[in-house]
Amino acid sequence: MSTTQSDRQVPATLRDVARVARVHLSTVSRAMNVETRSLVNADTLARVLQAVDELDYRPNQTARALRMKRSLSVGVIVPDLLNPMIVQMIGGIEGRLGEAGYLVLLGNSNHSDERAKLFLETMSAHQVEGIISTAATEDDDALRDIARFGRPLVLANRSMTSGSFSSVVPDDQQCSELAIEHLVALGHQRIGHIAGPPTVSNGLLRRRGYEVALARRGMPVRSERVQAAVRYTVEEGERACEKLFARCNDLTAIYAGNDLLAIGCLDALARRGLHCPEDISIVGCNDMPFSGRFDPPLTTIHVPLAELGEIAADLLLELIVDHRREPRHVIVDPYLVVRGSTAPALR
Repeated sequence: MSTTQSDRQVPATLRDVARVARVHLSTVSRAMNVETRSLVNADTLARVLQAVDELDYRPNQTARALRMKRSLSVGVIVPDLLNPMIVQMIGGIEGRLGEAGYLVLLGNSNHSDERAKLFLETMSAHQVEGIISTAATEDDDALRDIARFGRPLVLANRSMTSGSFSSVVPDDQQCSELAIEHLVALGHQRIGHIAGPPTVSNGLLRRRGYEVALARRGMPVRSERVQAAVRYTVEEGERACEKLFARCNDLTAIYAGNDLLAIGCLDALARRGLHCPEDISIVGCNDMPFSGRFDPPLTTIHVPLAELGEIAADLLLELIVDHRREPRHVIVDPYLVVRGSTAPALR
């Protein structure tokens, strides 16, 4: 049987939302716009949002953008789409910006500064209203160029020592403190570190936190017990761990700068016929999805990745409303998650 026009579900309009919520059309428009939502009282806003939900209202982004003479789009630059933690952050970013009526344009730099610069320039040329970068490096001239043109910019999971841009990061040094505290409590004294790239803030700060945590406990800080990775990948974790073992074969534990590096360490251990945690304990960082399903399940430092994304989106929305707002920096607390990859030191 054929479906007639009357049988089809007609998409809800703003007028439908206004009718169901029993408010004026202009009130619905203010409630649906993140920049004017604060002008609507709480009870009225709740009625509008309930009507939106009941009617399954979906705004026509193209028509809305043309009407407002704005792109209603935001660019997001990421270093590696295959990294599960990046996916979690994107989810937080997209969810928050979607609620505010913005379209997210994604650019994957694949750890290339040149690709990141190209995406930034392209997004700027397409008049995105702001940019979130999770791929910033300390010497990122492209970000400074974008900022010179007044484009709102927020860094997520990365920061720059200049403090020029709003940012949201975990307490990276506290991540290391928690990892070392846990290992020392298990009796480990010879603890190595697979550090993240020194060109990015979390690689640098987690290494610094490792050194500070050891020194605070009166333990020697030895450069030969640290091996930096070029990027945050499993392959780099395995390569860095092999180089570390070549110098130090007496380690009883390793703290890795993120979970992917930690998984690479597990592969390096297996290649040498060593077992985790019987021979060497391993602690990761970030608590990415499925880190509890490896063999052994990974002890790690939990970072609320989706929350980082949401906060980054909120910071950007603030800047879109007021470009002159001073940069704001948010630090999110991590916590330890103990699983099967750590055990008391036996030697």
